[in-house]
Amino acid sequence: MPGPRVTPVHGDDALPAKVDVVVIGGGIIGTSTALELSERGLRVALCEKGGIGQEPSSRNWGWVRISRRDPREIPLMAEALRLWPHLAERTGRELGYRQSGIMFSCRSEAEMERYGRWAKHLEPYQLDSRIVSGAEFDAVMPGCNEPVKGGLFTASDGRAEPQLAAPAIAEAARDRGAVILTECAVRGVETSGGVVSGVVTERGPIACDAVVLAGGAWSRLFTGNMDLDFPQLKVMNTVVRTEPLDGGPEAAYWTRDFAFRKRKDGGYTLASGSVNVVDVVPDSFRLALRYLPALKHQWRDLRLRFGPRFAQEAGYARRWRMDEASPFEYTRVLDPKPHPRIVRQTLDAAAKAFPVFGKAKPAQSWAGYIDVTPDAVPVISGVDGRPGFFMATGFSGHGFGIGPAAGKLMAEIVTGRPTCVDASAFRFSRFTDGSRLAPDDGF
Repeated sequence: MPGPRVTPVHGDDALPAKVDVVVIGGGIIGTSTALELSERGLRVALCEKGGIGQEPSSRNWGWVRISRRDPREIPLMAEALRLWPHLAERTGRELGYRQSGIMFSCRSEAEMERYGRWAKHLEPYQLDSRIVSGAEFDAVMPGCNEPVKGGLFTASDGRAEPQLAAPAIAEAARDRGAVILTECAVRGVETSGGVVSGVVTERGPIACDAVVLAGGAWSRLFTGNMDLDFPQLKVMNTVVRTEPLDGGPEAAYWTRDFAFRKRKDGGYTLASGSVNVVDVVPDSFRLALRYLPALKHQWRDLRLRFGPRFAQEAGYARRWRMDEASPFEYTRVLDPKPHPRIVRQTLDAAAKAFPVFGKAKPAQSWAGYIDVTPDAVPVISGVDGRPGFFMATGFSGHGFGIGPAAGKLMAEIVTGRPTCVDASAFRFSRFTDGSRLAPDDGF
């Protein structure tokens, strides 16, 4: 079954000879960066090897959440929550955004205490996030039969439609002068005197003063050809959507066995609350030591799989010249098959906890590869020793909701303006400066 149906964005025909910034990657991070830069008056070309928003930006859960985030991401996500309510007016297009709240269930008093400790991270932001139980929990999650003590409910959180968002933002960037190039892979970056001077695409060169790599799961392969070692692995998440369903909750919900959020069409998007599949690939061995802290943190949620993905990635060229086809031209869209057992288990668990889902009719399922860094936070920074080259990637499954703010931060860094948040936690140099690299759940 093919992936989700994304709003089509038709690429521009003409390749510009010169722009100020080339953005590589047409997901929500790349499109948001292109929009921000274009609004600042820069000439921008956004290059996407396939179609806009075709990979994780359209395959995620559609959550716009600050709750349960790594504390390092909270300031940037608070900025995103300020941006999302105005995106429809700003872009002139529907993104499906609703501030409907998200509930994280707590099955024990110990979990209530842990989530209460996490909620203290939000106190400086005056956001409505609190521990609820009893009648207050039931009012937010009517029909819940799950034996819970309560939950962490963040009313400031919301949802949007992944199949609409990145295309809407890309079209808004084009409205402001950006050139949108689809089916146009960037093969590499050119320099002059050690400074970025352009890129070479499969359709020809583009001169520029800066490059932003927002390549998601492809970023490690791209930087490897530049002799930059960016530690990045992938996990696969499976999602199912239902036909329209009456009587379900408005707020989104998470528990270990399943998670859901209501869709604009009245159906629901559901996924396992915890399980991700990890295909063992050559980079699994190359990067094993750097990912040990993350593995210790999340080993219960990972399902290792030995299969054809190993041979596929082993077959990728790791070095190529500008005048020959790159690996990005052979795989336009990463479209893994959804895991059928995870789909069944998710639907069964949801129906057991919320009887309304017993009437749900599955309409489609898909999977997507999430790019993950060793500490599960992104890179949003320049790269030391590579003037003019910037990265906004490695969002570790947290990129959709934070995307508009990440684009704003990246544009501020590229243009040398004061940044909306302290970006030091997102610096590329943390992978080489001896920093401890580990996820932080905020508890």
